[in-house]
Amino acid sequence: MSEPLPLAGRREAASWPWLLLALAVLALDQFSKWLVARELPLDASIPVTGFFNLVHIENPGAAFSFLAGQTGWQRWLFTALGLGASLLIIVLLLRRRRRPLLGLALGLILGGALGNVADRVLWGHVTDFLDFYLRTASGSWHWPAFNLADTSIFLGAVALLLDEQREARRRAVRPG
Repeated sequence: MSEPLPLAGRREAASWPWLLLALAVLALDQFSKWLVARELPLDASIPVTGFFNLVHIENPGAAFSFLAGQTGWQRWLFTALGLGASLLIIVLLLRRRRRPLLGLALGLILGGALGNVADRVLWGHVTDFLDFYLRTASGSWHWPAFNLADTSIFLGAVALLLDEQREARRRAVRPG
């Protein structure tokens, strides 16, 4: 008869699906950026719908091109922040309790963070290619272009908020 895994072993085993999710997000993100860089000239735009374009933009800054105009030091700052956040997320994944939504959230955020870190380390910028916009009679509004890593981070953040809301409800109904 086999003996049950020690508690630490069960936590690690339960973390593997979320670490594999992060790896899948990283791979899909890097493949999509490679494809855009290969098929679409820099600063090109291809209209897809009345509210969406595929574009090829290189962003040396962070979200919303924050610090993009700086001399290059921001590359290493954002790389260090991404790696630090990734290490923290790995620790949280290995320590987490049986909370699948939290695992999903952390896996998505980890994969997205590593996708953008890989770009900064390899190329010195992040490749963005998803361009959504809204046209009205009074003008046009563009959301800053983004990529699959950014999408994964956003979806992970939403899942994180939902998980915390669920946990807050559980704590509220527990006696004591």
